[in-house]
Amino acid sequence: MFSNILDLPTWLIPTAQVLLGLAAAITCYRIWRGPSVMDRIVALDLFASITMAQFVLLVFSSGFTSYLDVASAIAIISFIATIAFARYLEKTECSL
Repeated sequence: MFSNILDLPTWLIPTAQVLLGLAAAITCYRIWRGPSVMDRIVALDLFASITMAQFVLLVFSSGFTSYLDVASAIAIISFIATIAFARYLEKTECSL
């Protein structure tokens, strides 16, 4: 649906999905290893952004626009979770 409008090369979307998959794997390593709680929170926020980008690419590859609703829901949940983690760290006075 969208690839006819934008006239994208056929290799572009799979390549972007592979690159986002590699970025997600590296981000999961950062979530797992730390070294601090702040690094893990930033990595979780980055992982949510990568997941949203994957869903947007699914819209372009499949033409099923409901994936944009999923990406929006992930953005809202990620924003609320980041604020909750920041408040938690503020109250516990975690050292950087």
